[in-house]
Parts: sequence; structure tokens; C-alpha cells
Amino acid sequence: MDDEPLAPEPHRVAPRPVRRSSRVLPGVLLLALCATGCTGGSGAQGAAEASGAGAGTAGVGDALFPRLGNGGYDVRSYRLALDYTPASRRLKGTARITARTDRALRSFHLDLAGLRVRKATVNGRPAKAARSGTELVLTPASALPKGRTFTATVVYDGKPKTLTGEDTGKEGWIRTDDGAAALGEPTGSMTWFPGNHHPSDKAAYDIAVTVPEGYTAVSNGELKGRQTRDRRTTFRWHMGEPMASYLATVAIGRFDVRTTTTGKGLPVYVAVDPTEADRAKNITDQVDDVITWETRTFGPYPFSSTGAVVDHLPGLGYALETQTKPYFDAAPDKTLVVHELAHQWFGDSVTPRAWKDMWLNEGFATYAEWLWEEDHDGRTAQQIFDDFYDGTDDESEGIWDFPPANPPSVASVSDPPVYGRGAMVLHQLRRTVGDKTFFSILRTWLKDHRHGNADTKQFISLCERKSGKDLTRLFDVWLYGKGKPENRYDRPGRGSSQ
Repeated sequence: MDDEPLAPEPHRVAPRPVRRSSRVLPGVLLLALCATGCTGGSGAQGAAEASGAGAGTAGVGDALFPRLGNGGYDVRSYRLALDYTPASRRLKGTARITARTDRALRSFHLDLAGLRVRKATVNGRPAKAARSGTELVLTPASALPKGRTFTATVVYDGKPKTLTGEDTGKEGWIRTDDGAAALGEPTGSMTWFPGNHHPSDKAAYDIAVTVPEGYTAVSNGELKGRQTRDRRTTFRWHMGEPMASYLATVAIGRFDVRTTTTGKGLPVYVAVDPTEADRAKNITDQVDDVITWETRTFGPYPFSSTGAVVDHLPGLGYALETQTKPYFDAAPDKTLVVHELAHQWFGDSVTPRAWKDMWLNEGFATYAEWLWEEDHDGRTAQQIFDDFYDGTDDESEGIWDFPPANPPSVASVSDPPVYGRGAMVLHQLRRTVGDKTFFSILRTWLKDHRHGNADTKQFISLCERKSGKDLTRLFDVWLYGKGKPENRYDRPGRGSSQ
């Protein structure tokens, strides 16, 4: 594996379960995952000492996923070289991680579930590696000073895990009928590469995947090269804009590939499982139509390419907004394409700072569905809102179970309040401030936080600044309030007009 070619150096850059964008792995399962052995002994013993250097933390303090992610550094880029054989289901990988310390470190953590670490280096020198559950601790030969860029390389292999949550949803590395799909929301990416797996640490990616000849390997961004040697083909993908690790993906199978451009010249790459070909025959046109409409509605498309993966994975039960190429477990209807492509703006470009703010992803993507229907001779957004309030819409069940901005557990991050009631919050905002101000808020939000992270408080602050209104009551009732509001039109704040 030492000779495995790495991807080129990246450019630095700044239920209706079928509508759901993810399944959630309960924290109890995450903490219980067992790792296989690795070389190097204790990662905390024998570290080179430096004045003020300490150990990096396990976790970044996320209220719902306290052990997810790692403190002490910020990842700038990942270069992943993967080799996978569907017949044996074995994965060989080399991860080269370039990061910058935000404090002096004598050791630091990476998230990795399963797989066997064969070798680890930091800045080209051997590093000690220790495993505890999903934590991989690397101790460099010399402590890392504050404010320095470093490179950690991990060589690993094994059969990657599929994780199953309390709601029977699957994530991680999932076997398909002719290959595999890597789906990462919220914790599954740690099953196929080590990293800082929290959405607050976004990075550029280069992903090279080697598979048997005849297979196709699809990943995020643009295909930069394809080479076949000794009956194995390597596909090299580059994702230049920052990406949260849960949005990274690899799909391996015998796909029919369609490449084109949108009407505005944006490259489109669509991979379709032959089993779904007839049902997905219009997928490229659907992507073009939706991207055109969403660009007109929300502002410039935030990435250098777009597309989709239409796989054949019966029983998965969800689609995922994997960056630049949403993953569909079967041929989608157009409304689902609208939802997942809306995430390219809301969730992929502007990513929540913490998992409790998932309504900023799902509420916005759900409201995009409402706007699409309104603009395409269906119900108005007000009519859809009323149907949700009355409980007559097919997706309205369970929307009052908890406030959208306060999911009570990891198992509830993808529950109906985050989606349907999250969209209702946005509609009440629109009614209160008017269409001109509302769409100005959305465009400003996307412009101000493009390729970054943001939270609910920042969104509320923007809404009040752009509207000139005190929106306290609106958000207290619809976003943070428990139970169903008595009045469907109870929306304004102090200083606002009816």
C-alpha cells in the first residue's frame, strides 16, 4: 500500500423517509463501536515534549454528538487514495491530511470506525498510533507548535462498516448489488477514512478510487483523470470548494454515465444504475431544470459542477445531498431532486456549525419544495402551510413533537419537525417581512456564509437586520416553542405590523 498513488495536490480554497436527507446513528452506538488493532502502542506515551504542548481533544463539544470531531487543529485538505474490490469487500486506503494547529499539540485525534491502521506518519516521520473506540490518536515524533501547518498520513485497510441506527437507517460503507456506496450523514464517513468528522471543519478533497476494470467510481466534484492498468481503473476526483466530511461520497458500480452541461454551461455528471435507467431516463433534464430554477430563486450555484448518482439500493429509504452529486437510492421524482439540489445551497455551501441547527438544512430544502410547487401550478406555499397546520398534508405527521431548533436527541435530527415545521418557520417569516425582504434575506445568507458555517442565532440576526423588525415572538413561537401554536397566523414580533 505504500506505493499507492495519491490524488493530485488539491487547490486551496477558502416518515416519508424517501424525502429525508439522512438517517441518524444514535450516540450510544457511536460510542460502542469497536476498533481493530493498529501499530504503535499508546499514543500518549513517549511523545516529544515542547513547552506548552498538550493533547488535542476528542470531540468539539457538539451538544448532540459530544465525541464527534476533534479539537486542536483545522483541516485544510484531504488526499484519499482508495482501492476497493467488490468481490472481497476489502478496502485499502491512504489518507493524507493537511491541517493547521490552533494550539501546540503533542498528540491529536482523528475519527475512524473499524479498519486496521498499518502505518502513520506526521510530516514524513513515523508517528505512534493508538485506538480507543472510534478515536485514533496520533503522537508525532516532535510536538507540533501552534499555528503551524502539518501533514498526517495514515495507511489502513479492512472491510469498512455499515452502521445501523435505532430507526433501522443505514450509513457508512453500504454494499450494493454491484458495488458499494459511502454515505456519511451524520457519522458514516469515519467508516472509510480517518478525519475530523464534524461539519464545522470543512476542507478541500482529492479522492482517487481504484476498482476492477468495468466498474465506475464516482465521487464529489470534477473527474480529473481516469487510467486503466493491469485490469484495474483509477478514477481521480477533485472537490475544490470546502466540504464537510459527511457530504463526501464514493459510489462504485457498473453505472451508465451521462455527461453534459446545463443551459448556463455548468458541467453535469450523472451516473445511473442500469436497473434504474428507464425510470431515470429524464434525470439529466431534471437536474438542468432544477438548477436553473434554484439559481434564479436563491442566487448563483455555489460549486464548479453538478450532477447526481441514481443507484439501485432497495430498502435504503432515503436520498442524501452529497456535495455536487446528490445520491438517490432509486430513480427520484422531481420534488426529491428539488430538495436534494436545494441542499447544495442550504447545507453544502452554508453548513450548520452544530448538528442541532439541522433545520437550517432541512427546513430550507423543504421550503424549496413548497416554492417549486407554487411556481409550477401546484398549491401555493400558503396552502401547503395550511395543510401542514391542519394535519392534512402527507408529510405533516409528527411535526409538533419538538421545536425545530432543539432536537432532543441524535435520533431526532432527521425527524418531521426539522423538515416540515422548519419550512413553516420560513413561511411565517416570509409572510411577516414580505417577499422582497424574504428573498433578499435568503440571498444575503447564502452570500455572507458561502462555503462556510453558520448557526441559527446568525440567521435570526440577519432577518431582523434586513427587515428592521423585532422578530422575537415569531421565532419564539414557531422555531423554539413547544407544541402546536394556537393561532396559525401568530407570527409577528414587537414592532412588526399585522
